[in-house]
Amino acid sequence: MLSVIRRARQLAARPALVCLTLSLAVVGLAAQTPPPAGQAPAPPPAAAPAATAPGQETPTFTARVDLVTTDVIARDNQGLFVADLKKDEFEVLEDGVQQTLISFTLVHGGRVFNVAAPPPPAPQEGIILPPSRPAADAAGRILLFVVDDLHLDFRNTGRLRELFKKIRTTLLHDGDMWGMVSTGPSSIAIDVNYDMKRFDEAMKKITGSALKPNEIIEAPQSSQGPSEVRYRAHVAFSTAYDLVSKMEKINNRRKAVVYVSNGYDFNPFPDARAGGGIMGSNQFSNSSYQEGDMFDMDRSSQQFADADLARELSDLTRAANRANTSFYTIDPRGLIGGPDLDEKVDPVEWGNYVRKSQDSLRVIAEETGGYAVINQNDFDKALKRIDAETSDYYVIGYYSTNPDPTKKNRKVEVKSKRPNVNIWARNTYSLKPAPRVKTKK
Repeated sequence: MLSVIRRARQLAARPALVCLTLSLAVVGLAAQTPPPAGQAPAPPPAAAPAATAPGQETPTFTARVDLVTTDVIARDNQGLFVADLKKDEFEVLEDGVQQTLISFTLVHGGRVFNVAAPPPPAPQEGIILPPSRPAADAAGRILLFVVDDLHLDFRNTGRLRELFKKIRTTLLHDGDMWGMVSTGPSSIAIDVNYDMKRFDEAMKKITGSALKPNEIIEAPQSSQGPSEVRYRAHVAFSTAYDLVSKMEKINNRRKAVVYVSNGYDFNPFPDARAGGGIMGSNQFSNSSYQEGDMFDMDRSSQQFADADLARELSDLTRAANRANTSFYTIDPRGLIGGPDLDEKVDPVEWGNYVRKSQDSLRVIAEETGGYAVINQNDFDKALKRIDAETSDYYVIGYYSTNPDPTKKNRKVEVKSKRPNVNIWARNTYSLKPAPRVKTKK
């Protein structure tokens, strides 16, 4: 006991250790001193938790908070952009929970006004912004063009180049940052830059190379339908997805992708491919067709084609929303009638093919905050609308305080406290999937 007291005096200058030492001494004394007569012995101290068994890893939990940004377009009842809104005049709800705005940027006429800049992001490798530009420049427009020549008709090549000439004169302005990439043999891959001469050179290389209906019908079939159709669609989606992934590194700008394509259909002309004939004939109705033969198996294997296409579109649109990127899809064919006379395709199947392919373009545009230019020949009007939506907008940002951090899909609602102001904003986003942990073999 005297040794304990002497030791405690020596540690008097360290009070944090005194309590620990005394408590250990008291516990040791209580374990060695017998209880008084007539008193039950004290219960033994609780056993320490068992050590982790060899080979078992202690689970770790990590948390991360990202800045959530979204574009906001505010217009009055006459459709004019309202450019004098303040940060405290916006109300943002995520899954019904009030959020506090951290950043607030106004872009008016393509010029950026950082009213409240967000915290600087961590430096990342592979950023696609050009390194040099005058310091006084405040250009805020970033336009990327995807030429999906794998799904553009060769016979419309002249029409395609005329469309991009209109884009050059109507949509692009001096000081805009633009880039262009193709999915097929046009072999266009231009990083974002300010040089309009390169745009003129790229226009001359655009050439359609889509499969013709006859080629789709006569192509080899797999368990998932025409393998070439799936492959081309996968290349197009992968190109767009990689582009969107790079766009995540650009902050405080409304990023617009002008996506030129005829659209997608994973199960085109099913009756003709199954042997149903052409020009309205249908051999499935004759007596030679028996349920359970090869044609029936081919048709049943295609029942998930629409679901596969929906999954591909969903993955792309979720990635675009995470990157705060809007898609404006353009079908350069304009108003579409029946098939050409040299295409031996049933008109009903042709109509279904056109409807499905155009619906895929609508989904990409509507789910990312853009719109689809489909079944119209007035491209000038559509390009002027894209020009207006990419020139005047706000970018607001907040750190999410959602009470359910495990919820992947979030609903966002942006309101204006000022009356007679109509707000457009992206209404949903999804959390970025966590990187896969590599397991040791």
